[in-house]
Amino acid sequence: MPKPPPSTPAPPSHSPLPVLQADCANCFALCCVALPFAKSTDFAVNKPAGTPCKNLQQDFRCSIHTRLRDTGFQGCTVFDCFGAGQQVSQVTFGGRDWRAHPGTAGAMYEVFPVMRHLHELLFYISEALALPAARPVHTQLRTAQADTARWTEATPEALAALDIGPLRQEVNALLLKASELVRAKVPGRKKNHRGADLMGARLSGADLRGANLRGAYLIAADLSGADLRSADLIGADFRDTNLRGADLRDTLFLTQPQLNAAKGTPATQLPPHLTHPAHWLV
Repeated sequence: MPKPPPSTPAPPSHSPLPVLQADCANCFALCCVALPFAKSTDFAVNKPAGTPCKNLQQDFRCSIHTRLRDTGFQGCTVFDCFGAGQQVSQVTFGGRDWRAHPGTAGAMYEVFPVMRHLHELLFYISEALALPAARPVHTQLRTAQADTARWTEATPEALAALDIGPLRQEVNALLLKASELVRAKVPGRKKNHRGADLMGARLSGADLRGANLRGAYLIAADLSGADLRSADLIGADFRDTNLRGADLRDTLFLTQPQLNAAKGTPATQLPPHLTHPAHWLV
């Protein structure tokens, strides 16, 4: 794993980890400025990187926040920075926003995607550390967690120069080991659909307990009533996936943005730390 440069102080052992949940009130709307998007079913317009979204107000709030799905910006509802936005805004750049301090804009936009990768890794590591069956790799996971957390406190220059690839590969190897340890306890033969193209697949009522669905394309697939307990869902594409009545309790590495992209109802069973998206309740 790439080590932070010597100039980057290591947080004290008692220092809390960065907050891994987005706090838009303490972010300078970096996702609305730094990132590009293309006109599609997810976005109503084209927007290049580094250009503020047309819906962004002077106070860094979104003028259509409560109407994103209705106005063609559902892509915004499935994005999560895992707390990277406020980390870059308040820690890396010390509360200096890109409007009042335009000289910081370029560097801030460059650092934000890197920080998001780091926070996403910390999010997954934290989940793996909460899995009792993954205890054999907990020591390695804690080391990776500490090293990754140190990077979140690096300078803008160090973050911009960071090659995130090797770090992601190392952490992903540990997450895969954790996943295998958990899924090995599920009785019976487990399905392996890692990276599979399951777009539009008819899997209603399927027994997918302990399945490997890492990076699977499940766009518009029918998983209604399916049993996904202990399935590894890291990186699975759930856009327009039918999860009505599915059982997703105890799934591995499922995120709120994945659920936000899918279709479901209050009858869809979720892990306790996740919530039913508002559009499922209509």
